Amino acid sequence: MLSKFTTAALAATLSLTASVAMAGAGDYTFEPVNPEMKKGDDVTLAVRLTNKQTGKPVPDAVIFKTRVDMAPDGMAEMESAVSPLPSKEPGVYAFKTDLPMAGRYQVTLSAKVQGEADTVTGKVIVKATK
Repeated sequence: MLSKFTTAALAATLSLTASVAMAGAGDYTFEPVNPEMKKGDDVTLAVRLTNKQTGKPVPDAVIFKTRVDMAPDGMAEMESAVSPLPSKEPGVYAFKTDLPMAGRYQVTLSAKVQGEADTVTGKVIVKATK
């Protein structure tokens, strides 16, 4: 009986280890905190980074690359400068940028998440209104 229990425990441990080992950069997603905002200069744009498996926000990621452009509306050359802002909420990353005209903007992000070897990348679409 002890042998069956040990075998079952070992199988459960291996299964859990395999699922943890399969976690990777694709297990994370960026989403806009506010998908719609008014156009203008010095707009605060915030994104939330979440773990798809747990649904929980991911704090303390290092966002090392950001780009904001109008690629969704066929104007990828319309790029705006992006400056990081302090985070007010775990898992939420805020930036200051210009959204000079109404339309859709694509936010492209690259981040390092603690415990992940690969870079987490994502694209978020926000809409600027008049």
